[in-house]
Amino acid sequence: MLGTDEADARIEVVKELLRNLGDADIPILGYQWNPRGLVPMRTRTDRQIRGAAKATEFDLEALDAPFERAETVEREYTEEEFWTNYERFVEAVVPVAEDAGVRMALHPVDPPGIEQMGGIPRLFRDVDAFERAMDVVPSYYHGLKLCLGCFSQIGEDIPALIRRFGERDQIVFVHFRDVVGTVPRFHETFVDEGNFDEYEAVQALHDVGFDGALLPDHVPEMEDDTVWGHRGNAFTAGYLRGLITAVER
Repeated sequence: MLGTDEADARIEVVKELLRNLGDADIPILGYQWNPRGLVPMRTRTDRQIRGAAKATEFDLEALDAPFERAETVEREYTEEEFWTNYERFVEAVVPVAEDAGVRMALHPVDPPGIEQMGGIPRLFRDVDAFERAMDVVPSYYHGLKLCLGCFSQIGEDIPALIRRFGERDQIVFVHFRDVVGTVPRFHETFVDEGNFDEYEAVQALHDVGFDGALLPDHVPEMEDDTVWGHRGNAFTAGYLRGLITAVER
């Protein structure tokens, strides 16, 4: 991402990973293009919601100097530098993904809607950036890990977003979650009470012929849950199964 002297070697590692995934009949590689750990993704993890469950929250005002260069970043980078490095990466690895039969799935930055944090550009912060990414190397094997929560965090029309990319068959799989509020302040919640209409979202996925995976994501922490969030995930999975059945009927 930073265009260092190690970039070529790391691209070769990703190529080898794609070949290995193909050999193992693992058809998807999800990835992000945003260095982790520079600033917190969330500012608290104990926001109380329905039934005394706990959810994560982001509040930009709670961060200390979020736009200043982080200590671990040697210098500030421009957005065009990051685009150049991204295009170089995609042009190198997508042909290998095609040969391996592995679909690459790009995840947006979280939180989105913010141009830079910690001195690093946040490229995939909006719909236009996703459009540009898909145009670099148009291919069935390069698509989106469509995190509905990320786009809900910036107030996007979720059913319209699904139709926009789904009609082009660019949705590889879906992180199905929602939040209350939008950047600069929002908190996670149960999948049935966030910003967007979850039934309309599943209806849109059905309408575009999507038949991939819907994954529970960032589920609230429920009473007596495990560290893996089994109860929160079970609620979300069951709710989604019911939505799918309702839409199909």
